Amino acid sequence: MERNPSQDQLRGLALADTERVILTEFGNLNFRAEVTARLKNSTFFVADSEIDQNRIGREEAEEWASLQDAYIAERDMLLVEGYIGPDPDFRTGCRLYIEASQPNIAGMQTQLYFPVDDLWRPDFTVIYTPGLPAPGKPDNRLITVDLDNWVTRVFGSDYFGESKMGGLRMWNKLVYDQGGLALHAGLKTFPGEVTPSGSEESMLIIGLSGTGKTTTTFRQQLGSLPVQDDFVALMPGGVVHTTEAGCFAKTFGLDPVDEPTIYGGTTRPDAWLENVSVSPDGKVDFFDTDYTANGRCTFPLHNIRHRDPKAVPPARYLLILNRSDHVIPAVARLGRDQIAAYFMLGETKGTSAGGAAEAGKSLRVPGTNPFFFSDDALQGNRLLDMLDTIPDLEAFVLNTGSIGGEGEGSKNVSIPDTSAIVQGIVSGTIEWVADPDFGYDVAAAVPGVDIEVLQPRLFYERTGRGDEYDTVVARLGKERVEYLAGYRALDPAIPSGLEG
Repeated sequence: MERNPSQDQLRGLALADTERVILTEFGNLNFRAEVTARLKNSTFFVADSEIDQNRIGREEAEEWASLQDAYIAERDMLLVEGYIGPDPDFRTGCRLYIEASQPNIAGMQTQLYFPVDDLWRPDFTVIYTPGLPAPGKPDNRLITVDLDNWVTRVFGSDYFGESKMGGLRMWNKLVYDQGGLALHAGLKTFPGEVTPSGSEESMLIIGLSGTGKTTTTFRQQLGSLPVQDDFVALMPGGVVHTTEAGCFAKTFGLDPVDEPTIYGGTTRPDAWLENVSVSPDGKVDFFDTDYTANGRCTFPLHNIRHRDPKAVPPARYLLILNRSDHVIPAVARLGRDQIAAYFMLGETKGTSAGGAAEAGKSLRVPGTNPFFFSDDALQGNRLLDMLDTIPDLEAFVLNTGSIGGEGEGSKNVSIPDTSAIVQGIVSGTIEWVADPDFGYDVAAAVPGVDIEVLQPRLFYERTGRGDEYDTVVARLGKERVEYLAGYRALDPAIPSGLEG
C-alpha cells in the first residue's frame, strides 16, 4: 500500500491509464468515469431500526464489509490522510483507502484535505473500491454509511464525489452532535472597508449542486474573497468553521468572463478534471454535454486568491439559492420569522449533479443539503434555535434561474445580475418594498438589473399573464404549507413563518 503519495506520483500512475485518462491542452488530466453523478438511491445508512434515510441492517452491512475487505486484501491500494477543517480546535482526521487503479480519486481528495501533522489521528474512514460491484443493489452499486463507527464504504462507483462526500456526510452528524449545523454552503468574506459595520463580514451561500453556489461564492464584489465552496459548520453565535483546502467545481459552461476565478483554477496543470469533454488532441470543451453536463474539477485553494479558511468572521448574510423558472424574484429579503421556513423549503430545480432522477425537476430539499443524516426537521429546528444567538444575520432568497418560464417569453437571471444583487446587499444600497403575495421584501431597484426580474408580477402583468401569476402564487402557497406539515417533528414556529 502506498501511503500519502505525492501529486507527481499520482499523476504518473494516472497517465498509465490511456483508455480513461487524457492530457489536456492545459497540462492537467481528465478522467472519464463510468458514473457521472452521486448515487443517492445506492446510499444506505447502517441501522437496525427505522430511520429517515435509506437503511441497511447492520448484519447485511457487515457482510458487505467482509466482502470488500477480502477484495482489498488482493489489490494494490492507496492511502490518503488529512483533515476536514484547518482549525486545531475544530478539525477531523479523515483517511481514504482507494484502489491504486484509481489514482485520480486519490489526487483529487488530496487537494481537498488539509495536510496531516504530528497530532493527526483517524476519526473518519472511507474505503473505496470502484472495481467491486454490489449485485442486487440499485445500479449494482452501494455506499454504506456507518455513523456508529464513522466508516463509509463505496462499492462499484468511480465518481470522485463519493469520496468527497464519504467524509463530509459523516461530518454532518459530528457537527450536529456538537451543537451546530452543517450547511451545504459556499463561504465568502467582505473586507471591513466596504461593509456598513466597518468589520470583515461572512456570507454563506446555500444551494444544491449546479444551482450557482460555487459561482456566487467565487465571483468577486467589493473586494470579496472566496473561502469555501461546499460545506461549512454554523455554530451558535454565528461562528463558522470550514472544511476543505480545495475546490470541487462544476465545469459546465465555464468561461473566463463570468467565472474568472474558477476558470483560472481549473485550467492550471495541477487541477484534476473528471468527465469534462476533451478531444483526442487535448482540446477542452466546457460546453459540450454529449457525455454529461456534470463535468467536474478539483484544484487547491492556494492556486487562487482566497481568504484563509481559519478564523473567519461570524456569519452576517445567508443566501438561499433557488434556481426557479416562474414567480420567484431575483432576490427576496426574508423577515426573521421567515428564515427557518424558507431554509426548510429548500426549493430549486434539480440539475445533472443530482443524477438523471433530479435533473430539471422541481425539488424541495431542506437546507438544500441532500447529505443530512436524519429527519430533516432537525435541521430546521436547529437553525431556528441558533437564530436567537445570531441577531444580526440577514437572509435572502436568490433566484439563479429565470422568471416567466424557460426559453422564449421568459427572462433569465444572469450571473452579472446576481453579482450586482450581492453587491447591493453588502453595501446596503438596495431599497426594499413589501411583496403583497409572499410577505417578504423585494427590491425596488438594483443598478443594471431589469426591474421585471426583481418584481416578477410586473413581467407577468405586462405580458398579459397576470392570471397565470396569481395561479402559481396560490399553488405555491398551498404546496408549501402542505410540505412543511409533513414534518411532524418540526417546531410549529417554522411553518408559521410562511404567513409573513
